Amino acid sequence: MTTPIRPWRDERVRGLALQMLALAGIGALAVWLIGNVAANYAALDKTFGFGFLWQLPANYDINQTLIDYDSRDTHLRAAAVGLLNTLLVAAIGIVLATVLGVVVGVMRLSPNWLAAKLAAAFVEVTRNTPVLLLILLCHGILINNLPLPRNAIDLGGDVFVSNRGVFLPRPLFESGFSIVLAAAAIGLVALWLLRRRADRRQARTGERTAWLLPGLAVFATLVAIAFLAAGRPVGLDAPVFQGFNFRGGVTLLPELVALTGALAIYTSGFIAEIVRSGILAVDRGQTEAARALGLSERRAMSLVVLPQALRVIVPPLTSQYLNLAKNSSLAIAIGYMDLVATLGGITLNQTGREMEAMILVMAVYLAISLVISALMNLYNRRIRRFDAREGAAR
Repeated sequence: MTTPIRPWRDERVRGLALQMLALAGIGALAVWLIGNVAANYAALDKTFGFGFLWQLPANYDINQTLIDYDSRDTHLRAAAVGLLNTLLVAAIGIVLATVLGVVVGVMRLSPNWLAAKLAAAFVEVTRNTPVLLLILLCHGILINNLPLPRNAIDLGGDVFVSNRGVFLPRPLFESGFSIVLAAAAIGLVALWLLRRRADRRQARTGERTAWLLPGLAVFATLVAIAFLAAGRPVGLDAPVFQGFNFRGGVTLLPELVALTGALAIYTSGFIAEIVRSGILAVDRGQTEAARALGLSERRAMSLVVLPQALRVIVPPLTSQYLNLAKNSSLAIAIGYMDLVATLGGITLNQTGREMEAMILVMAVYLAISLVISALMNLYNRRIRRFDAREGAAR
């Protein structure tokens, strides 16, 4: 006589039951939170909604605007300006942190004792310093050590540096500039085709054809011809000192420079360790084989080691990019008007829409993180497909 199997002894049934209980608990918590919020709103005689975004006027200024904005615009316009400022910091910071992190990570493995020790010291200091402290330090150095605008440092080419920012010439695009853009697009396509041709030849014969310098020469020639043919359709609005500050041109605020620089320096310390671990994960025989073929150490690193290390580097690198984007919310500590300072700060205080403003801020940062993750996952899959094809070919 067979013993019947009791449902609570079936592993699949137990797992399903635990998942259902967990889901029910989460649902109950969500219902309680929504009910609590609704009760509090009713007690305050408030309604939930996002109509405040179209409320006029926002009635506050923003120290950096990438699109047209004044204090008479809506809170939605102010939030859009803050979002663009956040994206600017994240984009520039990611590029700078990647470049600096790769350089320092490679230096840590350098046979040069001094370079390796300096890189190790940089990593230890940056990784063990609170990012907020680093932001405040960079901002304080710029504000207190750079000269006033009347004594600004002239770097040449109408570029000036003072404690109120970096002042650069602003390009003025005139009619005919579309021709230059079309020529630049053709030049980029030519550059991509030359690289693709060089990759195919290397895969077929093992010989690497020079493509970068010829491609850049083609690009520069096409752009120069189009620029001259269109009648030089680009002018410059140079900054000029008037009164107590510079007028005209483009101004990089000290808050922007300090925030971006601090985030890049802080994140680069972690990226350097990721790069170092990725390089060490590549079999040493690959480096020895590259050197045996006559490649210099620099070429062996760029052509043999780093491409193989990418499959180890990219996943944790994605986390650092996400951390940098989220850490940009600390901009409010030095008065840089990002999304948190505009929508999550002044707009929230003026409209009294705490819940709605925080939901929007959280949703925007979630969207930014998901976009970065999606792009990095696409790149990671591309690398793995390339590795699979190479393995099949061998």
